[in-house]
Amino acid sequence: MIKELIISILIPNLIGFIGNLLGSPSNFNEIVKPDFTPSKGVFPVVWITLYILMGISAYIIYKSNDVNKKDALKYYFIQLILNALFNLFFFNLKWYLFSFIWIFILLIVVIIMIYKFFKINNISAYLQVPYVLWIIFASIITYYVYLLN
Repeated sequence: MIKELIISILIPNLIGFIGNLLGSPSNFNEIVKPDFTPSKGVFPVVWITLYILMGISAYIIYKSNDVNKKDALKYYFIQLILNALFNLFFFNLKWYLFSFIWIFILLIVVIIMIYKFFKINNISAYLQVPYVLWIIFASIITYYVYLLN
């Protein structure tokens, strides 16, 4: 049980790490950002926290006996991949408009995932709420970066 929980927490953190390798936010300070953008040091803390919550949430779904868990977890893994690829488009390629569209697609997939999680276990869905709120906030930042750059 503990081993599966730890693996469930490590999976989104590992995919997030891969996302950082695909698109290192090293040029964060070079990008013109809106004034409400948090400092660079805030992002790792937020993401690690969100990845832990995602992992716990996915673990709850994985351990459930619900016949729909495979479908729900499919959306979970799709959103992890969409999330990781965002860094490539935003930081490395500097495709700011495309990144805004991409993050909007990510938001839609996350909302679908939350809905599917909720139907299986409402706590697993509630654990995803900070993530969807962060994506909304990041979408706004991404849109402003597109406008300012």
